Amino acid sequence: MGSTDTTSTLVRGYADSASDERPLKGYALVLAGYAGAAGTVALAARLLGRRLPERPAPGDLLLLALATHKLSRLLTKDAVTSPLRAPVTAFEGPAGEAELNERPRGRGARHAIGELLTCPFCTAVWVASGLASGLVFVPRLTRFGMGIASAIAGADFLHLGYDAAKRLAG
Repeated sequence: MGSTDTTSTLVRGYADSASDERPLKGYALVLAGYAGAAGTVALAARLLGRRLPERPAPGDLLLLALATHKLSRLLTKDAVTSPLRAPVTAFEGPAGEAELNERPRGRGARHAIGELLTCPFCTAVWVASGLASGLVFVPRLTRFGMGIASAIAGADFLHLGYDAAKRLAG
C-alpha cells in the first residue's frame, strides 16, 4: 500500500461529502512550511547567540497586536495587495472600505495557500511570528515598523469612525 493509500485511509470520513473535500495535503504542506520557517529562525537565533526575552514588554505586545492586525488585513484583504493573492484566489467583489472578497481557487497546496491568503486570522499567525522573530534579531527596526503599522491601524479606525459619524449626522 502506497503513502497516498495510507493517507486516504487515515483521513477518510473527515469531510461529510465529496463537496466538503478539504485539501489536507495542502494544509500539511503549509504547516510544514511554517514549521520549517520557525525551525530556521530558532536555529539562526541559537547560532547567533540571540536569546528570547524572559517576558515580552507590554509595549511590545501592544505594538505586536496592532501591527499584526493591520499587516494581516493588508495581506489578505487590501486591493493593493491583490496581485500577490491573484495566483491562488479569485475575485468575488468589494468588501467594504478598501477591502476585497476573494475565494481560494485550485486544489491541493494552491487551494490551501489561497485559504491562508484570504483569512486574516490565519495569516496573523505568520505575521505575528515574523514580527516576533524581528524583535529577536533586529528589535529597533522591527519596533519602528510595528509602530508604523500600528499608526496606520489607528488611522483606519479613525477614518471608519469619521465616516460613521458623517452618516449619522447626515
